[in-house]
Amino acid sequence: MKPATPRPTRAASASKTRPNADAAAASPIVPPQAIAGRTLVLVIAIMTFLAGFTIAVVSVIERAADAWASDIGREVTIEIRPLDGVAVDAEVEKAVALAQEFPGVGGARSISDDETKRLLEPWLGPDADLSALPVPRLVVVSIDDAAAFDAKALADTVGRDIRGGSVDDHALWIDRLSAMASSMVFAGIGLMTLMLIALVLSVVFATRAAMAGNRDVIEVLHFCGAEDRFIAGQFQRRFLLFGVEGGAIGGALALLAMMIAAWAIGGSAGRPGADQIEALFGRFELPGMAYGLVMALIVAVALLTALTSRLAVRRSLSALD
Repeated sequence: MKPATPRPTRAASASKTRPNADAAAASPIVPPQAIAGRTLVLVIAIMTFLAGFTIAVVSVIERAADAWASDIGREVTIEIRPLDGVAVDAEVEKAVALAQEFPGVGGARSISDDETKRLLEPWLGPDADLSALPVPRLVVVSIDDAAAFDAKALADTVGRDIRGGSVDDHALWIDRLSAMASSMVFAGIGLMTLMLIALVLSVVFATRAAMAGNRDVIEVLHFCGAEDRFIAGQFQRRFLLFGVEGGAIGGALALLAMMIAAWAIGGSAGRPGADQIEALFGRFELPGMAYGLVMALIVAVALLTALTSRLAVRRSLSALD
């Protein structure tokens, strides 16, 4: 009887197989055809496009909300209600003179009857007779120095000296605009989070499919002593390339879509709806920060894809021990 040949331990095998690591690296254990690479790149591109487009839209809306709040914050309005026995025109002139002498005020002007009629035309129609209606007269006060201007002091002075007068500093509208902008930012973050979660799950499934297709090779390397980090690194490098390619395609398409939208809206000036869009968003163009965020998103998607793949492989290899 021949004596039994001693079975080499995994540590001993590892020392014999490690010199071949360079050869294995030259012939990757995760060939591109082992993974549905085109499909995964397409999924990554779609998720990156949606996330990048969300960043762009939220950036435009947030910038528009800041512009609205800034414009509203530079003006306050004095309202003068018609009262019996009170000459409204005289009170309007008195309010204009009072506001112009107030600290921090750059100027004040009254809204004429024709301007008031145009403002109310969408609700009352073009033939409305404002003289038969108790429509308040308005004085628009422009603020030059916000630090020197005291809205409460102006309101107290108007309430004391102008009969039927009151001051609207538009604080309610500014608060609503800020709340709307914050809501849009949080909604955008929520959508991006869901998209990235879907991306992670897609990469996990693709990694497991790749491991299942190369199970025999992976098990031989694993039990012959190849380190888990070496095997995981092979997957990480392959999936990093997929992440870079898909992220770059999706990010570029998101920026291109916003540029096309800006060009289309800018070229439709004077058409129905275009003026309203310009009034809401101003010039429809991306702020510089949006481009930086989309570029950062591309890098983040590539790193997330590689890291997810590596963690999935390490988890699967630990189950083999």
